[in-house]
Amino acid sequence: MRSIILMAETGSDINAAMAAEYGIEIVPMHVSFDGKTYDDGTFPVRDIVDYYKKTGKTPTTSGSTPEDFQKAFDRVHAEHPDAHIVYLAYSAVTTCSYQSAVIAGEGRDYVTMIDTRHVSTGQGAIVITLAEEMAKHPEWTLEQVIEAAHDLIDRAAMCFMPDDLAFLRAGGRVSNVAALGARILSLHPIIEVLNGRLMATKKYRGKMIKVVTDVVSDYADAYNLDREVLWLIYTIDLGEDVRKAAEQTAMEKGFSRVRWIQTGGVITTHAGPGAFGMAGFSRK
Repeated sequence: MRSIILMAETGSDINAAMAAEYGIEIVPMHVSFDGKTYDDGTFPVRDIVDYYKKTGKTPTTSGSTPEDFQKAFDRVHAEHPDAHIVYLAYSAVTTCSYQSAVIAGEGRDYVTMIDTRHVSTGQGAIVITLAEEMAKHPEWTLEQVIEAAHDLIDRAAMCFMPDDLAFLRAGGRVSNVAALGARILSLHPIIEVLNGRLMATKKYRGKMIKVVTDVVSDYADAYNLDREVLWLIYTIDLGEDVRKAAEQTAMEKGFSRVRWIQTGGVITTHAGPGAFGMAGFSRK
């Protein structure tokens, strides 16, 4: 039977260790500091926070290019000439990556492309869960893998919450007035991924250690999340006490286990330090 290899971008926050464990191919997205561009994952995310503290600006991010995908497709095909690549894309309405892959995929009949309509660990959870299901079902055909991928995409749910709006303000995504007001009032907007787009849907008030417990409880119930596993997301500098509070709440809500994922450069640039998020799958 023809082997199937999964592919995603670094914006999925699937780190090198997880990619190696599950045999997932990762294509770089990019982060630029003062016009100099680096592949996401090739530098410490601490550099992003230090850059903001020094300049008051955030780096800029960009999706994977056609050349990135051409190199990835050609390399995988050379190493596994009989394999079929299933590329599970970062939300196509948020970045150019999916379109870049379409351009690179011309004439390559060994590639299937699917828009996950998710970002960060929402996307990563889809890819890793699919890899786990494929390991359980080595007899699956390409059609069955694609069907399973669409089922996971349809049931995936993800939200995140910045510690404050400083990075969003610096990146031009919110006004100075909104950022200042949120800080004074201790407001934390919830950003959900809905139909591929990032939408502010609700605001919580208070310290992060309290807010994360409310978010985990509310979101798990609102989306009727499957209690087998909850994916918890954090950016650099999220306090250990906050992480423990989120994990304890997850256990109290009946989740069998949690999986913590630290974001890479692309997501850290947008969310800033000390952000928290979660992802899971609605029950069938």
